[in-house]
Amino acid sequence: MDFAHDELVTGRKLRVLTVVDTFSRYVPVLDARFRYRGADVVATLDRICGQIGYPKTVRVDQGSEFISRDMDLWAYCNGVTLDFSRPGKPTDNAFIEAFNGRFRAECLNAHWFLSLADAAQKLET
Repeated sequence: MDFAHDELVTGRKLRVLTVVDTFSRYVPVLDARFRYRGADVVATLDRICGQIGYPKTVRVDQGSEFISRDMDLWAYCNGVTLDFSRPGKPTDNAFIEAFNGRFRAECLNAHWFLSLADAAQKLET
């Protein structure tokens, strides 16, 4: 999982949490918010994992949201291993980086987002 960044028509910044299963290529969530903290990532993962089940491992970068206590506690309580990429080495998590590049080209650059609700609807579509 990783983040993609964009903005609304008004210029307000958006962050989109992108989660991809590297085995099945299934994308269980593309969740847009104005800001994301560790607790927000945990809430999104709890919602999704409640529907599809918990993974054994989650590959993430060293972002502050992913190294937070909230995320660490969530992983520990649910038996999930957090696999951190080395700082400055995006090739450690190349699949999500490639996905985010295609996601930017095919979705983020192709749409204008009027509001957070509009962004959520277009991402779901």
